[in-house]
Amino acid sequence: MGRTREAGCLAAGVVIGAGACYCVYRLTWGRDESEKIWDDHDDDDEEESSDIAETGKGAKANAGAGAGARLQGDSKAKAEVSVELKSGPDVKTEAHLKAQSGGGLEAKAKALFSTLKEQASAKAGKGARLGTISGTRTLTPGLPCPGVRGGGCHPVRNGARAGGRTSGKSKGRTRGKSTRTPATSWPVRRGKFNFPYKIDDILGATDLQKVLNILERTNDPFIQEVALVTLGNNAAYSFNQNAIRELGGLPIIAKLIKTKDPIIREKAYNALNNLSVNAENQGKIKTYISQVCDDTMICRLDSAVQMAGLRLLTNMTVTNHYQHLLSYSFPDFFALLFLGNYFTKIQIMKLIINFTENPAMTRELVSCKVPSELISLFNKEWDREILLNILTLFENINDNIKNEGLASSRKEFSRSSLFFLFKESGVCVKKIKALANHSDLVVKVKVLKVLTKL
Repeated sequence: MGRTREAGCLAAGVVIGAGACYCVYRLTWGRDESEKIWDDHDDDDEEESSDIAETGKGAKANAGAGAGARLQGDSKAKAEVSVELKSGPDVKTEAHLKAQSGGGLEAKAKALFSTLKEQASAKAGKGARLGTISGTRTLTPGLPCPGVRGGGCHPVRNGARAGGRTSGKSKGRTRGKSTRTPATSWPVRRGKFNFPYKIDDILGATDLQKVLNILERTNDPFIQEVALVTLGNNAAYSFNQNAIRELGGLPIIAKLIKTKDPIIREKAYNALNNLSVNAENQGKIKTYISQVCDDTMICRLDSAVQMAGLRLLTNMTVTNHYQHLLSYSFPDFFALLFLGNYFTKIQIMKLIINFTENPAMTRELVSCKVPSELISLFNKEWDREILLNILTLFENINDNIKNEGLASSRKEFSRSSLFFLFKESGVCVKKIKALANHSDLVVKVKVLKVLTKL
């Protein structure tokens, strides 16, 4: 009976000791998991926090070991209990060896937790995040761009974290900083320059003159970008649109649309776009409109440069004064309408609609060759904005054909022309009739309006 009771007490001590060690393990490890903070600190701060974490772990390990000693005096049983902690097989084996060779329960517990910590540090090293990119641009975008920012035309612009947390969960506080820099499509700007103004400051004539002088004299792309964004933001105000023109700023800005750097071209287009709202500025910008059009058609599809160029061309064709300067690009506009992404389609349709509202441009517009796939834009799968724009385009062209008497001149137009696609083939009319039951009420009303004019 005595041996049975002794065996029962021993088993109870083993269970209680194992529970105490497991609680210590969960407390120390769980807190480390929940206290991971992914901020950038100096190396000294990281070392201090690491030392503090180690000290805390050692104290809790000793406390757990002491509790186990009080519950069961047999040191050999305690070593076996320590081995039962749920770790990898290598850790259990190594801890067991250390427990066999060490002297005293406290030393054995320290050996176990030291081994656990080493394994956690090794795992944490595998999942370390990427460091920040030093010397990159850190500008706040001054002018909004619809849709996807880059289309591949822009480098990584800010010094934000390139990695964040990795896919695998790493344990422990040890973090390794990678020296790898993400690949960019344009060289990263390095160096510092104390620009005298913030990019969103509203400047007077004197300060605008200083910015223009800086822009004219520098060849540093970083300084050029800051100056262009500053001028573009100020050009959003009517009183500064006149001031920039009177200070001779238009040629200085327009000179940079010839650069090979896509970022600088985009910022130059954005600045000219805001300036083109002014009628007098349009008279100056028309000198560069053909160059802008050519560059917009040949640059990377759906890129930010292309979107900025299309917005500038759209503003320049709101009135009828300069539309004739772009009539040679009608086939390119329709090709881009078919090939571009959603946002490019929206912008190019706004540009073409400007031409359709000028009856004098109708003959050149309907005689140009267009891809037959444009008919797919009348499908109900497109959203409201696409459908409303393509229906408006069709409505304007149909009205102009009637008003200009071009229906009787159908022999002048080829089967690949816009005239044949919209007027003669009959496919567009069938597609439009199919939209009469569209779920969107606004689209349905627009369809009924177009059908009443046929």
